[in-house]
Amino acid sequence: MSAQPSPQGTLSTQQLQEMGPPYPPQGASLGGAPTNSVDTPLSSVFIALFAASAALNMIIFQRNRRRGHKFVLSGLLFGFSMARISANVMRIVWANYPHDVSIAIAATILTNAGVLLLFIVNLVLSQRILRAHQPRVGWSKPASLAFKLLYAAVAALLVMVIVSTVYGFYTLDAHVRSQLRDIQLFAVTFLAVLAFLPIPIVALAVLLPRHGPVDHFGTRGRMRSRVLLVLFTATLLAFGAGFRAGVAYVRRPASNPAWFHHKAAYYCVNYTIEAIVVFTYALSRFDLRFHVPNGASEPGHYSKGVEGGAGHVAADGKRPRTETDDEDKEDKETRDTV
Repeated sequence: MSAQPSPQGTLSTQQLQEMGPPYPPQGASLGGAPTNSVDTPLSSVFIALFAASAALNMIIFQRNRRRGHKFVLSGLLFGFSMARISANVMRIVWANYPHDVSIAIAATILTNAGVLLLFIVNLVLSQRILRAHQPRVGWSKPASLAFKLLYAAVAALLVMVIVSTVYGFYTLDAHVRSQLRDIQLFAVTFLAVLAFLPIPIVALAVLLPRHGPVDHFGTRGRMRSRVLLVLFTATLLAFGAGFRAGVAYVRRPASNPAWFHHKAAYYCVNYTIEAIVVFTYALSRFDLRFHVPNGASEPGHYSKGVEGGAGHVAADGKRPRTETDDEDKEDKETRDTV
């Protein structure tokens, strides 16, 4: 489907009705419509970055798998990187076919959907820190159920965003479009809260009084570095999600975008932040820092291991020494840092 915009950059309702669905977007959006002169070179750079990220995370995942070191989150980062490659490829295609609304729909969905995987990764890591510092709370049924509900909410929001986005391209009914906008605003607001959530979870886990020693996990680095790593990545992701939510609440015509609709803002709050987060996790070897024994299901399983599983305590009652064995004396430093 192709159409030539009016001189003001928008189409009248009569013109849209004559075209038939799917209809081109009429409101200003983050990044706007892509162009070959700007978006193609920028998207090409991010395709290369995320291709490197995909290769790095898959190498780490396969090497760990061959050693019996199960760490699914590296696989999730591989999947996220591939999704971001697809999103940037579609943005280049859209730049070359600017009047093809079907391509615009695909590019919009891929841009909005990929980041959810990073939110899931951060929630998993924050849950492990919570269980290590506050096992009574972290392993409780209400807390476990709450995290499961959050993961289910991510899946539900993904469906809501996709359906409302696609449907919005196929209707001109003002009431329906208003309802779809409400759904999208709810989704982006909830996702912004979801992106921010690991920060208070980790902070409370570290700052609340404990009733025993920290249940250490991982084979590299100190607990303080794990805490700072999650806080750093969560802060970046929360900023990006908050910025996108703020932009979504402002309605501007496509012919009159605001400064926050600029392409620089689009690439910074989306792909730049995400690339920093992905490479921070991979290069810091979070697969070693955040690894927990397979089958861990109750307090003590992180440090003592699980019967018959990875991390199982040896027959002499001792577990292999790791870099976390001397961390208890640093708990006060961790609290002061946070």
